[in-house]
Amino acid sequence: MKREITKDLVKWKGKARRKPLLMLGVRQCGKTYIIKEFAKEHFNNYVYLNFEESENMAAIFDYDFDIHRIISEIEHVSGQKIIPGETLLIFDEIQACTRAITSLKYFCENMQKLHLICAGSLLGVAIKREEVSFPVGKVNRLQLYPMNFKEFVIANGREDLIEVLGNWKIDRAVPDLYAVPMKKLLKDYYIIGGMPEAVQTWLDTHNYEEVEEVQREILSDYANDFSKHAPLKELAKIRWIWDSVPVQLAKENNKFVFSHVKEGKRSADLEDALQWLRDAGLVSQLCLVEKPETPLAAFQDKTYFKVYMSDIGLLRAKSRISPETILNEKDTFIRYKGAFSENYVLNELKSLGKEAYFWRSGNSAEIDFIYEDNERIIPVEVKAADNTQAKSFKQYCKKYQPSLGFKISSKNIAENLCENTRTISLPNYMSWNLELYY
Repeated sequence: MKREITKDLVKWKGKARRKPLLMLGVRQCGKTYIIKEFAKEHFNNYVYLNFEESENMAAIFDYDFDIHRIISEIEHVSGQKIIPGETLLIFDEIQACTRAITSLKYFCENMQKLHLICAGSLLGVAIKREEVSFPVGKVNRLQLYPMNFKEFVIANGREDLIEVLGNWKIDRAVPDLYAVPMKKLLKDYYIIGGMPEAVQTWLDTHNYEEVEEVQREILSDYANDFSKHAPLKELAKIRWIWDSVPVQLAKENNKFVFSHVKEGKRSADLEDALQWLRDAGLVSQLCLVEKPETPLAAFQDKTYFKVYMSDIGLLRAKSRISPETILNEKDTFIRYKGAFSENYVLNELKSLGKEAYFWRSGNSAEIDFIYEDNERIIPVEVKAADNTQAKSFKQYCKKYQPSLGFKISSKNIAENLCENTRTISLPNYMSWNLELYY
């Protein structure tokens, strides 16, 4: 399955000031597979160490941080020669060996020609631990997410649709020839999501029940991770929040409320548990910005936010919404449809490297997402259906006069003005191509 992050790996390989690379991402989103495939295609050989599978490997790093000694011992254990410039060295599940994380500083300083990639399912959690001496400034980072919709379409053998729509002119409506299969694929994506094993199961079987079995296993694995890796005092709280996310997203005002997680609990009781889930990559926190000024991060209200899941297929499985409900657009799905649309668009924005927030003016208006691009602030309004008459969007444009804005819905592509703002109506199945219309 093609993953767009491979292009970033190729760029990293050719950097003159390259550092050891940390690839972060939620468990089972495809990190190990991508790194190994990249190694096979771009290096003469690769040496792979997994610190969870072989705990004895950690002993190599116990003595000191002499990189030449470490490399010599890895060669002895693996039976392979490590040649800088020709070999890719892979440290997988590196969070299980804190001294290996610390050693990256010395790899950076003393063996820059060596290509080293490190991955870990809970690496985001590990580097926050007090006992880890993290090599600040000595590593490059890449964030891997579950497969986005574009990757999902290509995996389903319809790269032709991506090629056609990739350069689509704004003044031409997308005909049913392309729109119908894209809409069907988007419904499938809502059901299956972007976890590679779930996608592969779908490609192999085209059976939603088989996919759901995989999704339940992934959710169960995540719950096991809580028990193994989370602080004991936070364990119950993490589970409460994790179970609360789909429920809170379904609310009409889907602001995340700590007291709705567990009666009597306040933010001070639960915020560390929420942070653990964020560090693990399982959820995203979308903060309120009332004054859309650059930089947006400086104006965010971290006490008023929404929480979304990293994968829309897991959101569906966790919400116990049947595939038939989504395929047939049953009335019972109305409550969740808006939340699914928002979660989907947020994940698409993240895959494009956008750091999103939402805007709200009292109780009268709200814009689902705003983000910065070259000192512009771009508003994005999301509608689950084809109704794009968004009063909030009009109010925002009238007040702040942005040069560009997007309305994402099931409506066909179009361009118009809203209070002097160039406004692109974009079909939800083309969210991946948003930047084309800048």
